[in-house]
Amino acid sequence: MEYDKNSEVYSKVVRAGKRTYFFDVKSTKGNDLYLTLTESKKTTVDGRESYQKHKLFLYKEDFEKFQDGLADALTKIDELVSTGEFRQGNSNEKNTSTIDNTAEEFTEVSFEDL
Repeated sequence: MEYDKNSEVYSKVVRAGKRTYFFDVKSTKGNDLYLTLTESKKTTVDGRESYQKHKLFLYKEDFEKFQDGLADALTKIDELVSTGEFRQGNSNEKNTSTIDNTAEEFTEVSFEDL
């Protein structure tokens, strides 16, 4: 199957309360694939509804590391909930857990191929 350059290849919408997540697989001019993750959150300001959007671009050379990191974080969440250290669901309570913010490496991103 052949796709137009810089086109959308696949899209998945996930609705979650006031937020909607968009998972869009796209192709670059060089026919490489990348993923955009978009969070759209419905807000009301002065009685007017609007949407805040946040977008993350994920390139194919990072897919495996991203998947591993996400799986690790979700496993840790399951462990913390199952031990009773945290509650399942929404909570307004603050937590003082230590988070590892160590960055292993950064990748230079070139938008010329998009």
